[in-house]
Amino acid sequence: MTTHQQTPAAPAVRLRHRGLSALAASAVLALALSSCSAFDRGGDEAEAAPADQQEFTIGVVGANESHREVERIAEEELGYEIELVEFTEYTQPNPALTSGDIDANWFQHTAYLADYNVSSGEDLQPIGSTAAVPLTLYSNEYTDVSEFSEGDTIAIPNDAVNQGRAINTLVAAGLLELSEETRQPEPRHIDEAASTVAVQPVAAQQTVNALESVEGSVINNNFAQDAELDPDADGIFADDPTDAAAFPYINAFVTRAEDSDNEALREIAAVYHDERVLEIEAELSAGTSVPASDVTPEQLQEALVDYEDSLRDAAGETSEDGESGAEEDDDA
Repeated sequence: MTTHQQTPAAPAVRLRHRGLSALAASAVLALALSSCSAFDRGGDEAEAAPADQQEFTIGVVGANESHREVERIAEEELGYEIELVEFTEYTQPNPALTSGDIDANWFQHTAYLADYNVSSGEDLQPIGSTAAVPLTLYSNEYTDVSEFSEGDTIAIPNDAVNQGRAINTLVAAGLLELSEETRQPEPRHIDEAASTVAVQPVAAQQTVNALESVEGSVINNNFAQDAELDPDADGIFADDPTDAAAFPYINAFVTRAEDSDNEALREIAAVYHDERVLEIEAELSAGTSVPASDVTPEQLQEALVDYEDSLRDAAGETSEDGESGAEEDDDA
């Protein structure tokens, strides 16, 4: 993976089940578990799972049929005992994994994980790919991106990772232009004079409601599903999960670094690519989920390091700019 700006190159409004090639999810709050683990190894200093361990806890956000199918196959066909630990917020599973309250989690993509690791100083690692799901633009007023005009506003999620991806999606749609290249753009990176629309950051869960007050909204797939929006039928533009630029948005099973080579956990993660699980995922995502079957844990880990480095570089540049600005103020 390279550190150039991650801007998808082409629209993908009509997406179907395809294999993702091996081309190249954020402030974190230490919230309590929403349920207790029967296999808890928790503590301030979590230890690696024993090589012969057969019982594992996996943290998820909102368990669904695909989670339960992985659990069933791992138990009935591979002989493991799995407990799905449900969380209500995306900020919960990573701190729970870090502290050893769970053995793995399955809810996030590489970009989100990189942001967590950099902001928290932790080193959680992906051990198995799942799929990438497009980020989609919806509108109650328009049916094509060409209909947007100057003065229109599009709502986008306000968390750093999804905000950056949403901005890149709108760049790909030809509605925004950036004043500088950056891996995870923010509104301040938008060239307003050269852009067709303005963006309005809102809480991700409010992007659906925002459709009533703005001309468009970029909505994460899970919130779109809750609102019964069909990405294929209702969406008017989406980034392309098969593009190399979408590599950081491949979802994954994640463990602590000391468990990243654990064969049992990797075997459980690989169950995701069983055809029975993929069929369920295709149905749940309205056919938009793109399985990353060819992507190895090592490729995910390499992409993670690359994304973390880009975030640190960007933070360093921002810090230097701030220091320079402060010096100028003192001289004024």
